[in-house]
Amino acid sequence: MEFSTLFIVSNIMLLLSTAFAKTASPSSLTPTPAPAPAPDFVNLTELLSVAGPFHTFLGFLESTKVIDTFQNQANNTEEGITIFVPKDSAFSSAKKSSLSKLKSEELKQVILFHALPHFYSLADFKNLSETSSTPTFAGGDYTLNFTDNSGTVLISSGWSKTKVSSAVHATDPVAIYQVDKVLLPEAIFGTDIPPAPAPAPTPDVAPAADSPTERSADSKASSPSSTPDGSSSYKLISYGIWANLVLASFGVLVLF
Repeated sequence: MEFSTLFIVSNIMLLLSTAFAKTASPSSLTPTPAPAPAPDFVNLTELLSVAGPFHTFLGFLESTKVIDTFQNQANNTEEGITIFVPKDSAFSSAKKSSLSKLKSEELKQVILFHALPHFYSLADFKNLSETSSTPTFAGGDYTLNFTDNSGTVLISSGWSKTKVSSAVHATDPVAIYQVDKVLLPEAIFGTDIPPAPAPAPTPDVAPAADSPTERSADSKASSPSSTPDGSSSYKLISYGIWANLVLASFGVLVLF
């Protein structure tokens, strides 16, 4: 009797352990989810070399070492970056003294001034236009003011004014926008914005030499009746003829 009881109990324990093992085994074999893929590395040097031409701006980025700061912000932060890049022609049209007389640290600040430490799409600038100023990578008083004019983004640096003319790259976390002018900060150049050059005066157009007015004037001048000398001679001849006729008549009367 005791043996039968032990046999039954042992079989029950065996069945329970088998059922528990079958229940636990699927959960232990659940695959671990794969990690999210890392975002693609954005090479700013390559982007600016292909687009543009932005060779002048890229040269300043490399000479001031600002390219390293922008590159780190683009690939190693969650904020991303927004860069405003002037074309080579924008640097050519700027006064040579604007950048050539700057100290190395001031030039670095000017290049840092061309970027915001956050990714902004074109649609985001409408919200930025409602703020008084937006800080740049240069920090401190180096801020930009934005205005959204029916979809056209206008930028004021306090010294220069320009607009976003096209989007070179606008995929989070990097936005690169082309601008028409070099952004010159008020903190370095002041608020004395140079006036636009006055338009050249329109030259007076002289009337053509063979115009009808000229020809009529010439014909009047050459006409004998219009000259004072011609009219005087005509009058003298007329008076002489009448005088001769009077003398002849008087002579005839004397004879008779």
